[in-house]
Amino acid sequence: MAGETKKGKRGGRVTAPAAPKGPAPSSRYTPPVPRKVKVSPRWVPIAMGVLLALGSALIILNYLNILPGGASNAYLLVGLGMITAGFITATQWR
Repeated sequence: MAGETKKGKRGGRVTAPAAPKGPAPSSRYTPPVPRKVKVSPRWVPIAMGVLLALGSALIILNYLNILPGGASNAYLLVGLGMITAGFITATQWR
């Protein structure tokens, strides 16, 4: 009578434990679900495209000597500045 208790019954669990609800926990980090999805104004992608296209066109036209005053480093700097502004605007696009 080694495993019996006072009233003659064996101790221990009779039913199987309940299965956990939901998916099993993962060891990988899962970022929280955002409460609200951010949406950019319509002008952000338009401004990005215009700045990138005009900056590229300005550099190409400078090398083709189509701009007034001939090839100039000022045109190159303005074109690169426009392309940089386009990339900066691209980081704000959601």
